Parts: sequence; structure tokens; C-alpha cells
Amino acid sequence: MKKVFGFILVFAVLSNVAFAQDPGIVTSSKPGWHKIGEVKADFKKENESIVVMGADQFKSIKLKVTDAPINIDKVIVYYESGATQELAVANQLQAGGETKSFDLKNANEDLKKVAFTYKTLPNYRGEKAHVELYGLK
Repeated sequence: MKKVFGFILVFAVLSNVAFAQDPGIVTSSKPGWHKIGEVKADFKKENESIVVMGADQFKSIKLKVTDAPINIDKVIVYYESGATQELAVANQLQAGGETKSFDLKNANEDLKKVAFTYKTLPNYRGEKAHVELYGLK
């Protein structure tokens, strides 16, 4: 009985970790800005990432923030080839704000994921920042 319970517990934990974040799936190749994905910034963490799937080649990216303010330190772009690009953001964004657009050095390569480090700014309602990632085709 203990082995069965242990197996179920391990499976539940691994399932939760594997599906904690939905990947961003882009189906359009039309020119313009496309929403790639989104995350809810957690007070307990200081980094998040958005996995990118589908039509995943972009010239530029930017982040938009809703619900609460956030201080975004840096963004790291991971390409399918294994290359990375670090973007120094160092920007405090209020709810409804966005970063400038950042040109990607490998615009002809598929993106694997985009990670960012941040500090959630305290607010009197305890709200968490909702961060959206956009890509320009």
C-alpha cells in the first residue's frame, strides 16, 4: 500500500511540474505583433519562462504587464540551435505598461523559450503581475 501511495504521489508531483505552464503556441506567420504567451508573476519566484512553439521566428519581442506593477531585470532568449541572447531590460513597469521592443540577433532561428528575471513590486491589494510576451514577425 505504501508503494502504491508513493507512486501516486510522485506521479502527481511530476505531472504538476510538467504542466505548470502552458507553452505559447503561435499559428500565424502574418507580419505584425503576435501574442506568444503569458505568465502570472509569483511573489515566491524571481524568474519565469514561456516556452514557444509553432510559427516561432520573430524579428523583435516585447513584454506587456497588467494587473500589478513589476520590475523586470533581464530577459534571456533561447533559440532552438542552443544559442542565447540576453536583453538588459532593467525597467519598472506599472500595470498597463510595456517594455520597448528588443531586436533579436537571430531573427531567422526558431525560438525555444523566453525567460525573464524580475522583482514583484509590493502593492496594497496583494495582486500579481500578469506578463504577456509579444513577438514581431
